[in-house]
Amino acid sequence: MPKTAKAKKAAGKSKAAKRQAAKPTTQGAELISEKAQLLSSEIVYEGPLFRVRHDKIIEPGGRQRERDVIRHNGSVVILALDKSSSKKDPWIVIERQYRHAANQYLWELPAGKLDAGEEPVAGAQRELEEETGYRAKKWSPLVEYYASPGFLGETMIVFLAEGLVAGDAHPEEDEHIEFRLVKLSDLIKMIDKGAIKDGKTLTSILFYARKLAQKKKK
Repeated sequence: MPKTAKAKKAAGKSKAAKRQAAKPTTQGAELISEKAQLLSSEIVYEGPLFRVRHDKIIEPGGRQRERDVIRHNGSVVILALDKSSSKKDPWIVIERQYRHAANQYLWELPAGKLDAGEEPVAGAQRELEEETGYRAKKWSPLVEYYASPGFLGETMIVFLAEGLVAGDAHPEEDEHIEFRLVKLSDLIKMIDKGAIKDGKTLTSILFYARKLAQKKKK
């Protein structure tokens, strides 16, 4: 049955709406860059790793809020790769240690807190050597993200470390770390089985695996 003029007009509008929705837009971009107006900020707790501030703010949009925020110097995560056997399925340095907050042992990538004013790549080099003894000849940033932005101001910067050179680990007194090298493909299997529950490790490995898969397609 042929379409009526009214039906054709409606179909045309629907297609135009879809094309418009698919176009990228900068509308509201000015809101993305806006920050809250800080009315007051009080330190309610300060420890060796972080401090907690009670902030009174006016959020973008005009709403007045009170927020408790954990402030932190930021952390680095190291995806240390051994590609000597296979570039497509490299070995990756992974650690196992007890985490009291999780009340269990977790498999994790090497990581640690930055010292005040410390350059992220220098902190990553320090943490890798302290925890595993490894040094790396090549360092490059992979991704940066907020660990839990609802209440935590910590950013995590992930670095790729390549060209590994083994050495002696010297962890801090309160760190009891086992580490080993595991193939990327086996780590993916561990993730699929739910054996890796650490957020920075999930984020870093899956992000790297995705980038590696994209390279293979080119």
